[in-house]
Amino acid sequence: MNILIINGPNLNLLGVREPDTYGNQSFDDYLSILQKKYSSVKIDYFQSNSEGEIIDKIHKAGFSADGIILNAGAYTHTSVAIADAVSAVKSPVVEVHISNVFKREEFRHHSFLSPVCKGVVAGFGMDSYRLAIESLI
Repeated sequence: MNILIINGPNLNLLGVREPDTYGNQSFDDYLSILQKKYSSVKIDYFQSNSEGEIIDKIHKAGFSADGIILNAGAYTHTSVAIADAVSAVKSPVVEVHISNVFKREEFRHHSFLSPVCKGVVAGFGMDSYRLAIESLI
């Protein structure tokens, strides 16, 4: 099994960005934990602050990966183009959010991605990624 995790804008700053919201752990450190826990699953990782690069990665992986876990960051609430990319591929996509977006600003309550994803995991901190993996395996 092959799962791709895609993180969007500003998620390269996990571990230092707003620790009260996102915690103190870097994603690279958490990824190592996931890869050890799911050693029989190939877990690849991609992060970009660029909408076009995220779309290109979805296109590239979306016909071969067994699943994609997508935390599009703020693009969740703004990008019809990323939603269209998710709709265009065959791999199931799970939308992930570290924080509970419904406890945050109202503009974060709307997702262009949710209607085209297999499911949504939000509000469980970094553990949201583990829960998304569980939903795919």
